[in-house]
Amino acid sequence: MDRGTVVTLNDELLAGLGAPGLEQIAGMLGTDQLTARHVIEAVSATIVGGLARNAAHPDGADALRGALDDHMDADPFNGDVASLTRDGHSILGHVLGAQGTEQAATTLARLAGVGSSAIMKLMPLIAPMIMSLLANRATERGMDAATLADDLDGEQAAVPAELGDLVDGLLGDILGGERAAAAGGVLAVPDGTGSDAGEHVQRRLVTGAAAR
Repeated sequence: MDRGTVVTLNDELLAGLGAPGLEQIAGMLGTDQLTARHVIEAVSATIVGGLARNAAHPDGADALRGALDDHMDADPFNGDVASLTRDGHSILGHVLGAQGTEQAATTLARLAGVGSSAIMKLMPLIAPMIMSLLANRATERGMDAATLADDLDGEQAAVPAELGDLVDGLLGDILGGERAAAAGGVLAVPDGTGSDAGEHVQRRLVTGAAAR
């Protein structure tokens, strides 16, 4: 499938948020809108990557496909923040676990140059949005568990290379896998250039601050 012609979940997420939503998230993070876009992309990629890893197993794919039905009628872009956050924490608990969510927030916050508490507030808001968008897509395209898993694999493939390496390493450390985080440092990549790659991602995430 040609991913170049496909609108990704992150694209749909940014469209759903619109300029007002992006401005609110930038305010939450204490940064500019360009940096906020990069942070949203990183959070989205982490959540989608976690869903993809769960869906890589048939039982996990079946469970995810069933869970999407509960998000069909939701409108997380205009919902109550408190209920949205509760739903988000539940989703993140299943996808990353409580400790894994905190670890992801700490890593993404460090790379973006924002506070981890702000990322911990953002992640449970983004998670229900991702689930709602994925639920609508699965229904519109008549996806079963297997095609849903394939679609999530495609979403991972569409993530920019530097961010993809970061997310793979982070999820490998949280959920297990070939890549793991270097102790106290930047997430490792297979060629041994983890520090350089991580610094490049960090520059990418904070580009907006320098561009003002």
